[in-house]
Amino acid sequence: MKQVVSVSLGSSTRDHRVDVEWLGERFDIRREGFDGSLERAIAALHELDGKVDAIGLGGIDVYLFAGAKRYALRDGLRMLDAVKKTPVADGSGLKNTLERETVRYLQEHGIVDFLGTPVLMVSALDRFGMAQALCDAGARVTFGDFIFALGLDKPVTSLAEFEALAEKYLPDACKLPFQFFYPTGKKQERPPTPKFPQYFEQAKVIAGDFHFIRQFMPDDLAGKIVLTNTITPANVEELRVRGVRTLVTSTPSLGGRSFGTNVMEAALLALLGKPWKEVSAEDYMDVLRRLNFKPRIEHLDAVKATRS
Repeated sequence: MKQVVSVSLGSSTRDHRVDVEWLGERFDIRREGFDGSLERAIAALHELDGKVDAIGLGGIDVYLFAGAKRYALRDGLRMLDAVKKTPVADGSGLKNTLERETVRYLQEHGIVDFLGTPVLMVSALDRFGMAQALCDAGARVTFGDFIFALGLDKPVTSLAEFEALAEKYLPDACKLPFQFFYPTGKKQERPPTPKFPQYFEQAKVIAGDFHFIRQFMPDDLAGKIVLTNTITPANVEELRVRGVRTLVTSTPSLGGRSFGTNVMEAALLALLGKPWKEVSAEDYMDVLRRLNFKPRIEHLDAVKATRS
């Protein structure tokens, strides 16, 4: 049995473990949260290195992307450098393949018509593949990176402008502690604090990282479509009571929740038997086709109607 572990800076209350079989291989997949402690996470990485088949780095990114440029986060590199033997990934490979494919799948199967649809992308830097795919599908995307990561009322509505701003600000921003931008540890357990609700109200589709969405989402999301990942049953209920119409996650439900792309990508590395730097987008797409992964789609308004 292959052992795959996600070492996450996120809350330990979201830990999860499943046993699955893919392409004739058994996998023990688990997520271990370290409540925002970079040092504890790095210690765990040292302990796991060479003892498991693959490791995912959760609750943090190693690399952020904008256009053809890649920006390395200081804290993400510290975690990556802690692993010397075991294949390790941060999920960016799947974000650039599976999440593009998810947008295409929704459009082609008539589940979501993105053409002309207002979309709030809460953070494009960590999901640039999804952002590009939404634009290519004709969506009217508002990029919320400055709004939600930095608290600036600065919506960006074109990829070209977004890439120019990233090139200007990211080299310095990447040197800051990751917690400056992103909710880690206990911050992930706090009740949502609505912020800039007008951008949620204007959008038909809310897309991107779930912790960003949850941290700032308003009480009323009636009729919205949420395109995200890393969802627990409790998170599904939070969205349902706010009136969300449809929930889509790019990774399938395993044992009642969707894992982050980091652990799913780590599992694919174990399946492929290659180190991260040697895996191409074509490798990911080939194994995803063989696994027949499809987006998880839940119509929450139908669930609400059934219960009421």
